[in-house]
Amino acid sequence: MKTFTLKSELKSYLNEIRKDKIVSFIPTMGSLHEGHLSLLQKAKESSDIVVCSIFVNPIQFNNPSDFEKYPRTTEIDINILTEKKCTILYLPEVSDLYQENEQVKQFDFDGLDNFMEGEGRKGHFNGVATIVEKLFRIISPEKAFFGEKDLQQLQII
Repeated sequence: MKTFTLKSELKSYLNEIRKDKIVSFIPTMGSLHEGHLSLLQKAKESSDIVVCSIFVNPIQFNNPSDFEKYPRTTEIDINILTEKKCTILYLPEVSDLYQENEQVKQFDFDGLDNFMEGEGRKGHFNGVATIVEKLFRIISPEKAFFGEKDLQQLQII
């Protein structure tokens, strides 16, 4: 597995290897579990290159202490992805994805973000959609795999 921390290097590498290949992408915040591994297996079965990202996105947390307390098991996750033969891991720092004082993009979710999870976490889904859009622009996958445990988030994406 090749690991990248800089989007410029990842984009360059993908441009070199992706000719006539199907690239799949699995965005995660780490702390990998069986659900993630199921997505990885499905991605491997239907594509030539599988890119996983591990990024705890600060702008999708309303409470800064929730961001600080979010579990980070990066070394364990790297070992799991290596063992399961993920092709590429993108492990960026916040500064590689966000400019200083960058404003969160505002999306129109047609009200889908105003109930359930979104009701108590205003702005959460704008943060999620912002990072997914950024990652899609970097990786340009033909396929993307998302878990189904958060139905509202899945519908928004």
